[in-house]
Amino acid sequence: MSVDITGPRILLSIPELGGFVLTESVVTTWVVMLVLVLVVRFLTKDMQVRPTRKRQVIAEWIVTSVEGLVRNDMGDSFVGTWYVPFIGALFALSAGCSISSVFGAKAPTSDLSTVLGWGLLVFVLITYNKIKYGGIGGYLKGFTEPVFVMTPMNLISEIATPLSMTFRHFGNIVSGTVITALIYGGLSVLSHAVLGLIPGAVGGVLSQIPIFQFGLPAILSLYFDFFSSFMQAFIFCTLTMVYVGGAAGE
Repeated sequence: MSVDITGPRILLSIPELGGFVLTESVVTTWVVMLVLVLVVRFLTKDMQVRPTRKRQVIAEWIVTSVEGLVRNDMGDSFVGTWYVPFIGALFALSAGCSISSVFGAKAPTSDLSTVLGWGLLVFVLITYNKIKYGGIGGYLKGFTEPVFVMTPMNLISEIATPLSMTFRHFGNIVSGTVITALIYGGLSVLSHAVLGLIPGAVGGVLSQIPIFQFGLPAILSLYFDFFSSFMQAFIFCTLTMVYVGGAAGE
């Protein structure tokens, strides 16, 4: 896992183009999307009515699983709509961006601007469904319920929804990066202290080698890089479905 917890890495900046800035998060996200497109293309190539290839079986299982999630969290009315591929794409993109840290890239999900963009998109969907199913009047009236004095609190709650989703996702990914960095640093100090007790030149040489960094970080990587990545993607998608479904009255 990448242990860089600084701000977005700027790869290219062109002031002549209105201050255009290309960051590593953007490039990594594009790469992840390209990989996902190629995987989808591979799984769905030459599909048949009766699947005989394992890749088609896997593709149908993925679609069925996403449809099941949408049905459970949003209701039957959303199954068969574009929300099924949207939730599937959002889950895959989130998990893929987080796992990209395994390959030495800085995970786009550890960049606040990336996850904030997703949160704002969810906010737009929530607002759209509230207006679609309740009308403009119903949407505005909702801020005054149950009593008019609750209007300021309801406004804050409306804004807090996408922000809470954003910081929950961002915080969990960054916390894993911070913990990994602390473990790496602690094991390095431990190696230097323990191996430095060996007398002579042997101890002097071995104390410079962070031997204790081998093994434990790899085990922790199974959690922070894989399990946590899929879990955070699942939670973000679940919250999206719950909020959007609730906005539609499901």
